[in-house]
Amino acid sequence: MTGLELAIIAFALMLVAIFLRVPIGVAMAVTGFVGTWIVLGRPSAPLSQLKSLTYDTFSNYNLSIVPLFLLMGQFATKSGMSGALFQAASDWLGHRKGGVAMAAVGACAGFGAVCGSSLATASTMGQVALPEMRKRGYSDSLSTGVLAAGGTLGILIPPSIILVIYAILAQQNIVKMFVAALIPGILAAIGYMLTVAIYVRLRPGAATTAERVPYAQRLKTMAKIWPVVVIFGLVMGGIAADWNWAQDGVQALFTPTEGAAVGAVATGIYGLATGGLTWKGFLDSVLATAQATAMIFFIVLGAQLFNSFLAFTQAPAQLVDWITTQGYAPLLILSIMLVAYLIFGCVMDSLSMILLTIPIFFPIIMALEFTFWGYTLSPEEAAIWFGILALIVVEVGLITPPVGMNLFIINSMARDIPIARTYAGVAPFVASDLIRVVILVAFPGITLWLVGVMF
Repeated sequence: MTGLELAIIAFALMLVAIFLRVPIGVAMAVTGFVGTWIVLGRPSAPLSQLKSLTYDTFSNYNLSIVPLFLLMGQFATKSGMSGALFQAASDWLGHRKGGVAMAAVGACAGFGAVCGSSLATASTMGQVALPEMRKRGYSDSLSTGVLAAGGTLGILIPPSIILVIYAILAQQNIVKMFVAALIPGILAAIGYMLTVAIYVRLRPGAATTAERVPYAQRLKTMAKIWPVVVIFGLVMGGIAADWNWAQDGVQALFTPTEGAAVGAVATGIYGLATGGLTWKGFLDSVLATAQATAMIFFIVLGAQLFNSFLAFTQAPAQLVDWITTQGYAPLLILSIMLVAYLIFGCVMDSLSMILLTIPIFFPIIMALEFTFWGYTLSPEEAAIWFGILALIVVEVGLITPPVGMNLFIINSMARDIPIARTYAGVAPFVASDLIRVVILVAFPGITLWLVGVMF
């Protein structure tokens, strides 16, 4: 049996285990351990790996970004930022047909800029916006669908935990990944708002309009969201902006890890100053961060064990050789990968998909040559572009049945709404996502332009 055949069998068995509800970290770790044992013929090697690989994985300095951004999101949730964001967006857009739903999208985008987690964004904004939309007579489908879709902006608009993990796996610059995600993130928010506008015109009874708020009141509520703007500017400006024009290259104020720490501290100080973050809330935030970090790190360790097994089989290299010798068009191979993400998204969470597929897909992408409109992407450009595309289709997985996590989070807040209505309500937003993927595939410059300008 060749290494590639063994890897394919192991991958299939691991997927079966995942489908049977075995925790993804356990499934990857056990598959990697047993697979390495089979390849090397002795158990001592994988047992030794449990010691060395664990240390090598968690001594990675960049991984410290994960708990810091998670803590920042917890502080933002406890500090009441979500309510201020939604109120400001509602005051400016609520008088339009479907305006409150558009406001929910805008608030999700703003909250995602200080959170980095899709599930946290969906949960927090759902608690604020869902009761308001239902009170104003919005249909159940639109109310739950727009919030489930809006929650996905939490991982697309930087800072993003998934982007950090991708950058570490693909050995890419985290700051460049964050910068590349900005324009696609803005396009996602605009696309969702346009989807709402089209939806309410096709189904006028799905939404209502509110009274126009005076500009004085709008400016007053806008003033209350300054912490979000300041914190986002502090974090992204501090890690991406050039603060010393006299020297070549970008001279940032701090590294991504330092920026995450600054963001967490700034968000915590704001919460304490406004009274939204109590001592109990602080302790709850730290505990929730520790629990989420432990879960993520365990999955990362399982992925490293599985990736080590793949390296012993030399399956990724064999797969790359086989694909490149077949003469398939690069866009066809990319399309197959993106469709695979959409399928995996029906049964897996976003982090698991990235950890499971990047070690297999990324070497293939690096071996292909992508040329658009007479311009060939460099390896770094291809890596950044593919990372954003993967993030978007992973994001779509969060709102696709039957295991779209955002769908269940929003539906759990209104148990009287049948899940089928939530599925129906999110369908137009899935279509919006797919259209955006096609545009970003056809025009990679949309993703790469800002990176080229800043770096």
